[in-house]
Amino acid sequence: QVQLVESGGGLVQAGGSLRLSCAASPSIGSFVDMGWHRQAPGKQRELVAAVTRGGITNYADSLKGRFTISRDNTKNMVYLQMNNLKPEDTAVYYCAAHDSTYLYWGQGTQVTVSS
Repeated sequence: QVQLVESGGGLVQAGGSLRLSCAASPSIGSFVDMGWHRQAPGKQRELVAAVTRGGITNYADSLKGRFTISRDNTKNMVYLQMNNLKPEDTAVYYCAAHDSTYLYWGQGTQVTVSS
């Protein structure tokens, strides 16, 4: 059974940093790619960043340079380092994993950036 558990969200002031973590089971090697999405109140869920099994990364254009996705295959973890956070980054952040058939979601973690 696939499980994705996010952690690391919270309240931070504008300009601050947070690192989100996603613990995946079974092994993240079983997924074609993994990523982070976010959903702000009243808005559609959007892709933040993704990383393939081979380590190729993809970012939302507006977030390049501030957010970095990484994976640790030995720990079955995917991370999202978020720097220079802005109030508009406030959202629920979801970990996602794609195994070429299904797209799985975590329960989400709230990130709130105060001005």
